[in-house]
Amino acid sequence: MGESKKLKAGVIRNDRHMADGRTIRYYDTAGQARNVEDARPQEEQPGIGELRLDPLVNEWVVMAAHRQGRIFLPPKELCPLCPTNGELLTEIPESDFEVVVFDNRSPSLRPPAGDWALPDMVGPDTDLGTAAGKCEVICFTAEHGKSFKDLTPQRARTLLEAWIDRTSELSQESFIQHIAPFENRGEEIGVTLSHPHGQIYAYSYIPPRVEKMLAAAKKYKEQTGKVLFDEIVAREIRDNERIVARNDRWIAFVPYAARYPFEIHIAPLNPVADLTGLTDADRDAFPEIALEVTRRLDGVFGIEMAYIAAWHQAPVQVGRDVMRLHWQITSVRRAPGKLKYLAGSESAMGAFIMDMRPEQSAAQLREVVL
Repeated sequence: MGESKKLKAGVIRNDRHMADGRTIRYYDTAGQARNVEDARPQEEQPGIGELRLDPLVNEWVVMAAHRQGRIFLPPKELCPLCPTNGELLTEIPESDFEVVVFDNRSPSLRPPAGDWALPDMVGPDTDLGTAAGKCEVICFTAEHGKSFKDLTPQRARTLLEAWIDRTSELSQESFIQHIAPFENRGEEIGVTLSHPHGQIYAYSYIPPRVEKMLAAAKKYKEQTGKVLFDEIVAREIRDNERIVARNDRWIAFVPYAARYPFEIHIAPLNPVADLTGLTDADRDAFPEIALEVTRRLDGVFGIEMAYIAAWHQAPVQVGRDVMRLHWQITSVRRAPGKLKYLAGSESAMGAFIMDMRPEQSAAQLREVVL
């Protein structure tokens, strides 16, 4: 039998081993027993990938060639994220589940063997590294055709508890520097499985976007003595024209310099460094605003919006006094049948150009009748 752990909001986590040795974690609220064995034949897990430095910009690039063969948009009856049913043996051995987290079958990053260190950056002479880290899959519901916005408030609360638990546990690993839970939704942004799910990437280095945010936050703190993200939230409350939704504990707004046709940042009004810092009141108030925002997004054009929803939080070891937790949802949909393509200026130069003022998209989101 696996281990059992009691979390908040009545959530119990039960751990089991899969046939190939990976761990699967069930997050339940109804006292379910989790004892079904994975009946699939044992498979060898892929080896660890390479970590190479791009010396032009001093950014790490992961080479994970073993991911080429992963499954691509299977029909519902072959979905590997549905519960096991009869002869269809999936990643989840049980016949039903609430929220489940398991180690990715084709991970970009995986735990290293023995002691591990990031190679020293010395330009083109930087050593080849191994792609240390962790990649996990998190399934929001057993129901295949659903989406995050269709979750009950209780299920969204259980999901948040799972995100918090994984952040807490992964932070204990010596080789982990940054933890990023995210959800990709929609074929337009490259989703390969249509079951409602997200992923958790735990990096052995600080990703480039986080490095830039950290540098800006540190500089602002040195110059003003204040925390940059706190000042951004204060400005949005003061301007009051880009706010999409709010409750006693959270605020959702379109940022002043949004890069995407629809971009929403959701932040706790009680600022914290990462998910583990959220109070019980913060956690309990999250489902209300999260479900409202995702329903508003789908309501803008009356169609399912492709989006990336990513948690930004402070790195594990550094910047915890200047970085703030927030949930960023970005959609490339600018109108029915029209996407914003990240082409020459955005992809080649990293210089974003917006065709729509953030105040306009905020108004469109507010005007959705729920």
